[in-house]
Amino acid sequence: MNWSAPQRPVDYAEQALITAILEGVYPPGTTLPGERDLAVQLGVTRPTLREVLRRLERDGWLSVRQGKPTTINHIWHDGGLNVLSAIVRYSQHLPPDFILNLLKVRLVLAPAITCAAVERAAEAVVALLADYGSLAEEPQAYAAYDWTLQRTLTILSGNPIYTLILNGFTGFYETAARLYFEPPESRAVSREFYAGLLDAARRSDANAAEQVTRDTMQKSILLWQAVSDRSSPEEAER
Repeated sequence: MNWSAPQRPVDYAEQALITAILEGVYPPGTTLPGERDLAVQLGVTRPTLREVLRRLERDGWLSVRQGKPTTINHIWHDGGLNVLSAIVRYSQHLPPDFILNLLKVRLVLAPAITCAAVERAAEAVVALLADYGSLAEEPQAYAAYDWTLQRTLTILSGNPIYTLILNGFTGFYETAARLYFEPPESRAVSREFYAGLLDAARRSDANAAEQVTRDTMQKSILLWQAVSDRSSPEEAER
């Protein structure tokens, strides 16, 4: 028999409030009901509610002011990495251009990450890419492989902040990547990337690794736009 622990009241209340904010029940600039009423609505005690509000204030979801109503923040202006991580967990509420914007961020970060990884640990990058040729020709295989590659490159870069940022997309990355890798041309571009990066790493040429990564990231944006155009907005963001 499989046993699952019941959700803690504080986790339930946090999930309920985040969902309400993302669904627009509480738009930016609006206020939450009073503490007593909100605790009753959520079915939790007031101490539990206060803990949840402290969490959400810490992460940028809302502003708590003594003696005044709690105000919902504009999360895209006031939120931090914890908000980003939470938004990814509630991917059904992502704005239509979220993945495209994420790819544009990757265009900025990925070349620097790859350059640093080859500069610091070229042999490890070679070992990482040694078996790319045996990848099964299916989206799931490419999604899993690409996640492992990108995450390991952040570790090899020597900058742990890169890894922390990428870890915030655990699970979501592969879900989106499976859709991205559906068209054969997306897999072909990645095979070219793996081959080019492997060649650069064998030569310990960090600049070449940076350039091949930048070129591939630019292509991935165009490919994702093509995938999105062929899919409904809901499917493209799932």
